[in-house]
Amino acid sequence: MGVRRDLKRAQQRTDLAARARIELVRDESGTVREVRTAPLAPRGPGGGIAGIPFTNAQEAPDAVVLRRRENGTWHRVTAAAFAHEVTAVAKGLIAAGLEPGGRVAVMSRTRYEWTVLDFAIWAAGGQVVPVYATSSAEQVEWIVRDSGARFVVAETAGNAGTVAAGTAGHSEPPRVWRLDAQALDELVALGRDVPDEEVTKRRTALTPDTVATICYTSGTTGRPKGCVLTHAHLYAEAANTVELLHPVFKEVTGQVASTLLFLPLAHILGRTLQIACLLARIELGHCPSVKPDELRPMLKEFRPTFLVGVPYLFEKIHDTGRATAERLGRGASFDRADRIGVRFGEAYLNKFLGTGKGPGIGLYAAWALYDLLVYRRIRKELGGRMRYAISGGSPLDRNLGLFFYAAGIVVYEGYGLTETTAAATIVPPLRPRPGTVGLPVPGTAVRIADDGEVLVRGGVVFGGYWNNPAATDAALTDGWFATGDLGSLDGDGYLTITGRKKDILITSGGKNVSPAVLEDRLRSRPPIGQCLVVGDRRPFVAALITLDPEAVAHWLSVRKLPADTPMSDVVRDPRMRADVQRAVDYANEAVSRAESIRAFALVEGEFTEENGLLTPSLKVKRQAVASAYAEQVEALYGG
Repeated sequence: MGVRRDLKRAQQRTDLAARARIELVRDESGTVREVRTAPLAPRGPGGGIAGIPFTNAQEAPDAVVLRRRENGTWHRVTAAAFAHEVTAVAKGLIAAGLEPGGRVAVMSRTRYEWTVLDFAIWAAGGQVVPVYATSSAEQVEWIVRDSGARFVVAETAGNAGTVAAGTAGHSEPPRVWRLDAQALDELVALGRDVPDEEVTKRRTALTPDTVATICYTSGTTGRPKGCVLTHAHLYAEAANTVELLHPVFKEVTGQVASTLLFLPLAHILGRTLQIACLLARIELGHCPSVKPDELRPMLKEFRPTFLVGVPYLFEKIHDTGRATAERLGRGASFDRADRIGVRFGEAYLNKFLGTGKGPGIGLYAAWALYDLLVYRRIRKELGGRMRYAISGGSPLDRNLGLFFYAAGIVVYEGYGLTETTAAATIVPPLRPRPGTVGLPVPGTAVRIADDGEVLVRGGVVFGGYWNNPAATDAALTDGWFATGDLGSLDGDGYLTITGRKKDILITSGGKNVSPAVLEDRLRSRPPIGQCLVVGDRRPFVAALITLDPEAVAHWLSVRKLPADTPMSDVVRDPRMRADVQRAVDYANEAVSRAESIRAFALVEGEFTEENGLLTPSLKVKRQAVASAYAEQVEALYGG
């Protein structure tokens, strides 16, 4: 198995593992309260990150830095060609009236043109304001007005219509271009008479402290706030993660790195990933959808060596594997493979970390059998070349991570927020520790406050909220950003996130319950779609649960029930409730009896971004769900 070979090679390269220097700060009892990691990259250069495409073009003009999909075919884009396109679009923006420091909003799904626009806006001296393609007219109105963006690039006619509706009342509505109406060609034509030297002058005038982007939080509660991120923030994130990860993966695997970006580029994780890839000249492709049925064919075409995703993706791949096995009459075999994979992954990692003997002969034999029957199918679903993945956004179920390890893919977890320019911590590549979100990104420090809140400080921490000094003062104290998340540090400084501070439930019996632990484990098991754990000021913990549509279709098919069976019948079916109860039991294994889910309600429909119950980054809007399903919650408690 490739990953096991990688880890054996890694043991011979301890210099790679020790590249990032760690400092631990303990309290009087010996508990680690703070961990600091020394930076691996210098502070951002003059000219900011706008210079990356031009440095690539100068140093390696023929290097393939991107792949662009057109008419079903992937076309290679060299460093020289990309820099030329960035310059041409930047000239068009200058001709359109973009001034240094001016702002351009981009409202689009993930696609090649967004990467061009990001660097073109920076090269023209501007600032990028990302907008989710699914944003409402009201959201667009607020972001455009608050940021002061005078220009908007929208992907589709529908997006452009949303911008027009949202900004109709503005005294000066923004100028809008459409990507599906050849926006880049229009900009290139517009800028033909602008000299290249004007672009060079503008981008070289940038400094590390120049504002690069204003990213609006997805807003699980309240109005989104604009996080101000400079070129130094973006460079610190990209350069330090590249220096931490890329030399290790390249040395240990011998592969030429490539990845398919499918995360929304309106989300900071997707943005920093594309910057990091261009900085390291890692081949980058784009996929506009995170929906598994649309993403899987693209993965098979592109065949990435690593991925950056969210737990939802890995949960769906696992569920699809099980569903496929059931259709072949091998559901029980998949379940055994799942259990064997967790045991094997645990044992092998313990051996690698020096805390155990490793798998015995019998466990090795069982793993080899299920590698033929199950695990290789998982690798095939991901393109066949993938050895590593990074998961962020929310905690990944530990057993799910071990299962993927047994399948030949190490999933490293990271943790961060928009305010920390994406990852604030990440599991080091040669020191995996499933169940944690790792150590601070080089140049970053993490501290646990007296109340358990996670505080972050360093080069990746933002400078404040746009036009909102009160919120800035509340979030930043002496350079430390209060994340709102609860966590703990182990004896080696690895961070574990235990929940959101504001989401803690206190039962009427006085028990504090973090819903995140239960919800993350619930979502990792079919047929669960989304869920919300409730119980604040109630006698016990309960849950609202939706069913995943694909899992329901599979469930009906296996039982030879009509595909059009009403959902009202499905949620009442004792067999479905028994399957859900098994998922609930699995979630309850992680908590005490007082914290466990005692009752659940299966609700029809889904929590989606479209119905206002999920954020664009797939986080549940807790207040919105609780309000929408208030009657079902009351019924759980006999109301």
